[in-house]
Amino acid sequence: MKNDKMVRFLKNIMVLIAVLPLLGSCIREDEVANSPQGNFETLWKIIDEQYCFLEYKQIDWDAIHDEYSRLITGSMSSEGLFEVLGNMLNELQDGHVNLASAHNVSYYDAWYQDYPRNFREDIVEDFYLGKASTDYRTAAGIKYKIFEDNIGYMRYESFSSGIGNGNLDEILSYLAPCSGLIIDVRNNGGGNVTNSERIAARFTNEKVLTGYIRHKTGKGHNDFSEPYPIELEPSNSIRWQKKTVVLTNRRSYSATNDFVNQMSCLPNVTIMGDKTGGGSGMPFTSELPNGWTVRFSASPHFNADMEQIEWGIEPDIKVNMDEADETKHIDTIIEKARAFLKGEWTPAVSE
Repeated sequence: MKNDKMVRFLKNIMVLIAVLPLLGSCIREDEVANSPQGNFETLWKIIDEQYCFLEYKQIDWDAIHDEYSRLITGSMSSEGLFEVLGNMLNELQDGHVNLASAHNVSYYDAWYQDYPRNFREDIVEDFYLGKASTDYRTAAGIKYKIFEDNIGYMRYESFSSGIGNGNLDEILSYLAPCSGLIIDVRNNGGGNVTNSERIAARFTNEKVLTGYIRHKTGKGHNDFSEPYPIELEPSNSIRWQKKTVVLTNRRSYSATNDFVNQMSCLPNVTIMGDKTGGGSGMPFTSELPNGWTVRFSASPHFNADMEQIEWGIEPDIKVNMDEADETKHIDTIIEKARAFLKGEWTPAVSE
């Protein structure tokens, strides 16, 4: 059973979910004009009052208002307005922030574009997984197999793919003879955090504090609740007891970031690869007078040391793909994980 603090937190989250639409309706009740200026001011105000990372990211939202308001004219087209508003939202540097209209969706992608990709799907699919009919198994979005060196491998492409306890029982039973396990969540852009918790619960034998979450309590940039602890409870079913390596890259985002954070708290787990993409804010949505919707981060998530993980989580062992390996269809990160699990490789301090 969840502790009393978590129960109170969940109740407060439900209140927050109920209150946020009311804040949006208050804006509509003030009859903000459905004009370029009216939509601009509405969007700016939503972020000013409800976005949770303005102070942490040291964003001068007032200065951004002044900069972008100069670009708003009464005669501008819908496409022109969308471009200006989308660019303003990109100042938040947040992959959870989107503006959606009938003709387009804005999206911030610099959180992974400026980094090594550290993943080649074709290499993994063709030279590690092999043929779906004979070489690997699939259970609810997780592809899994046993490598010839007796290392188990699980590839989970999206936490949006539901995974049930029955699926996990089958996977872990099949992989039970393995001497170690690799969980590959590179290029996993997130999805449902329930799936991340369900998988992580198979790797601990006791309740573990994995982080904290806060929610907005007012319109001020620093108006937050007290931190509520997040605890990972062990599954009542099959649990993995051997060494595990979780593979990450910059496109490991949102619910994947949450999964990596949970797994990083467990003693038999090592995170390997590149820093995750982050995305730790719980997203909410609101509406502009013209019907466009904006999604934004409203509740910040911290690790067990109360440190922000919005910008991503560093791996325990940093490994990049090697170009020479790629030309030979070798995944450097998988190979390092295999060697590490077998005790054949220990990273140097400089690696």
